[in-house]
Amino acid sequence: MDKFSYISNTHPNVIESLYDDFKKNPESVESEWKSFFEGFDFAVSANAVNGGSTIEKAGAEKKSTAEVETDTAAIDISKELKVFQLINAYRAKGHLEAKTNPIRKRKNRHANLDLKFFGLNENDLNENFSVGNSLGIGKTSLKNIIAQLQKIYCGSIGAEFIYLNDDEQYEWMLSKMEKDFAQLSFPIKKKKHILQKLNDAVVFEKFLSTKYVGQKRFSLEGGETTIPALDAIINYGANNGVEEIVMGMAHRGRLNILANTLGKTYEQIFNEFEGNAVADTTMGDGDVKYHLGYASQVKTFDGKEMMLKLSPNPSHLEAVNPVVEGYTRAKADLLYDGNFKRILPILIHGDSAVAGQGVVYEVLQMSQLEGYLTGGTIHFVINNQIGFTTDFDDARSSDYCTSLVKCNNQMNAHHRNQ
Repeated sequence: MDKFSYISNTHPNVIESLYDDFKKNPESVESEWKSFFEGFDFAVSANAVNGGSTIEKAGAEKKSTAEVETDTAAIDISKELKVFQLINAYRAKGHLEAKTNPIRKRKNRHANLDLKFFGLNENDLNENFSVGNSLGIGKTSLKNIIAQLQKIYCGSIGAEFIYLNDDEQYEWMLSKMEKDFAQLSFPIKKKKHILQKLNDAVVFEKFLSTKYVGQKRFSLEGGETTIPALDAIINYGANNGVEEIVMGMAHRGRLNILANTLGKTYEQIFNEFEGNAVADTTMGDGDVKYHLGYASQVKTFDGKEMMLKLSPNPSHLEAVNPVVEGYTRAKADLLYDGNFKRILPILIHGDSAVAGQGVVYEVLQMSQLEGYLTGGTIHFVINNQIGFTTDFDDARSSDYCTSLVKCNNQMNAHHRNQ
């Protein structure tokens, strides 16, 4: 949800008219506009104290001080609002230009972020604007503002969150993107750990492809970043009070996750894979060897203990979802005193399965009902570029396979505080 829709959806000429009304009588405009204009007047006053604007100086001989201030304010506010509309457009549509696909150029989804769509042009790039403060970079040039927006919203990570109806969730996400993420930097020790987890995943897949030529192994190849990503989730969860994680996934990448996330030994995996050992059915037996479950206790990067469980599942790719949610809810009720912060469900999907299988939507649609609530689930989606042997242009109608989540974005405050 756009927190400043009353500004971004209004034509600059209308805003200037409202500003004139505000100058005559501040109580004549709505409270949102009053607050905005009061803030703008404060910025104009601060600018005047520091020497005034070029327009003020150039017209001082021809106009009275009051007339010059009015004209300057009208020009400044119009330009400031245009830039503010540009910032909000990046927040809403920047993800459409994010470079999230390393294999091919993104499809043009008409983000319309060029200057011309906001009544701006290249002559404005070196002009300074106060709305840079909303990005945490202070009053700065339009060129710098666009560079910061490109870095935040159009890099290798895209974020779509403008649709959120919950103010707290929206502000949290905005802060994470524009403050925390923009300043993100890992210490060298953490970088080495991430590289090690990535190498573990790559080497494992290379070994399988060499050792078991032609065998069905459902490789994680191309999605190896799943391993360091899960490692980061587990570490962060442990640092924030999570004691147990319950995972569900289909077959692709399962062997790699068993080895490099849950710590199942290579000996166990290869003996079971070759049929030389009785399968470990601690967490159930699934229907084939690459659908087995597993449970383990691991130590995180920061030295915390975490219980991990991977649920067994049948060949129907997403059928495991309600099983994981039900298991998590039962554990939370019976062992964790209803405290959902102590147990976390993670569901790992393929992109086409999310878009193509109704059980995903059904689980999401029921997730906030009192009887099914688990306190939130992390859905980790792996795009292997082929889906059901189909290019994504022919696989779905929406921009993203996860677009269905927008229908279920509200979370009751009572549920959040459990």
